[in-house]
Amino acid sequence: MSELLRVLVVDDDFRVAAMHAAALERVRGCQVVGKARTLAEARELLATRSVDLVLADEYLPDGSGADLVGASDASVLMVTAADSWERVRRALARGAVGYIVKPFAMSQLLERIADYSRFHEAAVRADRPATQAEIDDLTALLRSRPLTRMPKGRSTITAQAVAALLRTHQGPMTAIAVAEEVGVSRATAQRYLADLVDEQLVTLSLRYGTHGRPEHSYEWSR
Repeated sequence: MSELLRVLVVDDDFRVAAMHAAALERVRGCQVVGKARTLAEARELLATRSVDLVLADEYLPDGSGADLVGASDASVLMVTAADSWERVRRALARGAVGYIVKPFAMSQLLERIADYSRFHEAAVRADRPATQAEIDDLTALLRSRPLTRMPKGRSTITAQAVAALLRTHQGPMTAIAVAEEVGVSRATAQRYLADLVDEQLVTLSLRYGTHGRPEHSYEWSR
C-alpha cells in the first residue's frame, strides 16, 4: 500500500470534478488518480487503478454513488447535494467514512481530506499490531471536524462557475472580467472571489490598470 493517498473523484458535473481534483492536489500526500462521471466509469477505474479513497456524488446518471461503498478496498467519502436522511443512513450504514452535503466551504473539505490522509499514512506505516488507543485516535480523526456550510446567500452553481473560470483561464483576471464572464454583478463576483482567496485556491495581487489606477487581480493557485 502506497503512503500517498490515491483519490478517485466521481461526479457527473465535470466542472465540479475538476475543481475538487485541483483542490485535492494541494493536500500534502494526496494524489488524484482519476475522475469519473458515471458509476460504470468509476467501477472500471477501481478495477484498473490503485485507489485508496473515493469522493463520490450520490446522484450519477446510471446509479447511486453510495453503491461504490464496499465495491472495492477503497474507502468512500460522500460529497453530494443529497440530504435526505434515508440516503445519509444508507451510505453510512454501508460503511462510508463520511457524508458531506453541498454546499460547503472548500477549505473544510480539504481539512477533512487532510485528516483522512493522516489516518491513511499512519495505517500504512504501522509495522506492528495496533493498540486500542491508537485505533481510537485514528478513528477520531474522521469525526473531529464539523463542516462549515457555504455562507448564507451564496450559490453553489455561481461558486463553481467562478472557480472553473479562474482554473481554466491563463493569467490573472479582475473582478469586472470575472463578473462579465459569469454573468453576475461586480460586487457578487468579488464576494465569491474573496471566498476562494480565503480558501487559498486563488491568489490576490495588486496591479495598475491602463489609467494608472491600482486594481485587484485574481489568479488560480496552480
